[in-house]
Amino acid sequence: MKRTGPTNEHTRKLIADLRHESATQKAVLWSRIAEDLEQPTRKRRVVNLSRLNRFTKANETVVVPGKVLGSGMLEHSIVIAAFSFSNGAKERIEQAKGKCLTITELIKQNPKGKDIRIIG
Repeated sequence: MKRTGPTNEHTRKLIADLRHESATQKAVLWSRIAEDLEQPTRKRRVVNLSRLNRFTKANETVVVPGKVLGSGMLEHSIVIAAFSFSNGAKERIEQAKGKCLTITELIKQNPKGKDIRIIG
């Protein structure tokens, strides 16, 4: 049987939106994130706050094409867009004066995909 991609309708819509935005804005970033989200759930990226703290600088914008977990501390404010967040991760990001966004919200804020890093 051939794999057909995610069956969740919300994930499919997000992938279609990412591909559309990539084509219209000529932004390769959105296409790359769409490819990552098409992988099976068990292969999706999982990132702890400790890793985000280590590899980011203050006021940076980061995309995680997977889930952000609350293990570790975040010592500076960053904007994080992810497929999903754990409750602990959301609390710690907001305590550090950071922002949690969905990937769709980030597309609306920054359609060209400038100054955004993929972590995971």
